Amino acid sequence: MAGKVGNTSREREIVGLAGQQQGLLTQAQLRDIGVGRRTIERWVASGRLRAVHREVYAFGPRPLTKHGKWLAAVLAMGPDAFLSHRSAAALWGLAGDRPKVDVTAPQGKQVRPGRKGIQVHRCKFDFAEVTMRADIPVSTVARTLFDIAERSRPYELKSAWDEASRLKLLRVPEVAAVYERGRGRGRARARIRPFLLAEQRYVEDGASPLEDRFAEFVVARGLPPPQINVLVGKDLVDVLWPAARLIVELDSWEFHAHRAAFEKDRDRDTEHLLEGYRTIRVTHRKLSEDPERLAAQIRALLEA
Repeated sequence: MAGKVGNTSREREIVGLAGQQQGLLTQAQLRDIGVGRRTIERWVASGRLRAVHREVYAFGPRPLTKHGKWLAAVLAMGPDAFLSHRSAAALWGLAGDRPKVDVTAPQGKQVRPGRKGIQVHRCKFDFAEVTMRADIPVSTVARTLFDIAERSRPYELKSAWDEASRLKLLRVPEVAAVYERGRGRGRARARIRPFLLAEQRYVEDGASPLEDRFAEFVVARGLPPPQINVLVGKDLVDVLWPAARLIVELDSWEFHAHRAAFEKDRDRDTEHLLEGYRTIRVTHRKLSEDPERLAAQIRALLEA
C-alpha cells in the first residue's frame, strides 16, 4: 500500500472520501478505513499525504483551495466543530476573509488544543444553528450575524446584515431565535437588538401583503394605474406599465429567501432588458423608508 494507488476497495474508499472533503482526510478516518499509523507516516514521507494540521492531511499533490483550508480547520477541531464568525461570513459572501480561520468547537471534557492558524471559539450552541455549505459545516446566516455582532465594529455588522438581505439569505425570525438563546452574550445581544427592532418595524408596516401595499402606494402618489400579474413573454410579472415597458417586481424576503431565487430573478431581469423592458424591484423596506423617492423614480421612468 505504500506504493502506487492500487485498484482495491480500500483505495477506492480513500479516494472517494477525499473527493467529498476538498481533498482532505483525517487520521481517524484513515484508521477506520484500515490505514495504520506507520503507513500514514510513510505516505507523508513520500508526499502522498501532506500534513495540514495535526491529524489532518491533504491527499495528493493539489494545493488546497480556500474552501479546503476552511474545512481542514474544522476537521482539526474534531466532531461537531463548524466554521463560524468572520470565516463563516466570508463563506456566506457577507464579508471578506481574514488570515486566521474561525472555528467554533463544542465545550466538553476532551477539549482539543488550538491549532496554528485557527481561532477557536468555545461556547454553547444549538444544532439548529449549524448547516452545510460547500460541504463545510458552518454556522447559519442567523448565527453568523449574531457571532460577528459580538466582535466586529458596528459598520461591519451593518454591512454584513445588508449583504445578507441583498442576497436573500436573511431570515429575521431565525436571528430572533438565536438572540433569545444567546442570553449569556450581552454584547452580541446589545448590538444585534437595534437591527431586530428595525426589522420588526418593517414587518409591522408590511402586515398586509406587499401587493396590497403597492396598490395603495400607486393611488396615494397619483401614479397611473398599471396592469397587475400579466405575462411578459413567458414570464408572469407582478406589475407592468406596458406603454413605458416598465416592470415592477415585488420582493418579499419570506418568498425569496435563498440565493438560487435571487440569481434566477436577476437572470430574468436581464432577459426582460434584452426584450426592451426595464425592471425595478420593490420591497417592504423601500415602501417604508422612502416612498417619495420611490414614487419619483417610477414617475421619471414612466415619463422617459
